[in-house]
Amino acid sequence: MAEPVVRVPDAKVALSTASVYPESTATAFEIAARLGYDGVEVMVWNEPVSQDLEALRRLSDFHQIPILAVHAPCLLITQRVWSTDPWVKLQRARAAAEKLGASTVVVHPPFRWQRQYARDFVAGIWRMANETDVRFAVENMYPWRYRDREMLAYAPDWDVTKDDYRHFTIDLSHTATARTDALHMIDRMGDRLGHVHLADGGGSNKDEHLVPGRGTQPCAELLERLALSGFDGHVVIEVNTRRAMSSAEREADLAEALAFTRLHLASSVKVPRR
Repeated sequence: MAEPVVRVPDAKVALSTASVYPESTATAFEIAARLGYDGVEVMVWNEPVSQDLEALRRLSDFHQIPILAVHAPCLLITQRVWSTDPWVKLQRARAAAEKLGASTVVVHPPFRWQRQYARDFVAGIWRMANETDVRFAVENMYPWRYRDREMLAYAPDWDVTKDDYRHFTIDLSHTATARTDALHMIDRMGDRLGHVHLADGGGSNKDEHLVPGRGTQPCAELLERLALSGFDGHVVIEVNTRRAMSSAEREADLAEALAFTRLHLASSVKVPRR
């Protein structure tokens, strides 16, 4: 006979500082600590505090909430953050992760118009990964669409599983926008899946970043697979709360996302009775 037990993987559940926008990075640390998140992922963007390592260290110490990952400034709106040279951005992201005790740097594939960067990207990420214990986890993206037109904005490809990287980040809002199968994607990533951005989406042309469970993505199934596989990376809640009518509503959304994640990350398994 066997009895069902609950197995919870070593994965930590973190809050992306982007999830509280338009509130501040400091607010993200406060909310993460109050709700019981295991840590934060710092989105480095135009807000000065997100770029200031000493300020981030003070926030981490004050709230007793660790920084588990650093998201490099790869967005269109952060083209001038930490230099206009994309390799300098990644070097600074790695240095920030090392100094702040974060285990992962999240990076997007280049835009197609960053031609030299795109040509060297796969080899360059391997070279940087070989120089540190920090994981460079390259994130899946999506085609850009306008009406009936589709534009391939990322190179070598928005589907990062088509290239050889040591570690991947899967983002379920991005799989929704790309209209690709998230579970098949993690199968292709295999044991190189090192980081998860948990959000939801309905398959629209917009990158929605809904609270998990409010869209069509297999968020619960993916978390259950992670539990069964003993996933030891981080699961980061990266949702859009801009439409929240109040701080209390935003916090309720982030509490719901955390509860959903913890529930489905605990997988019921059967083990032999001793």
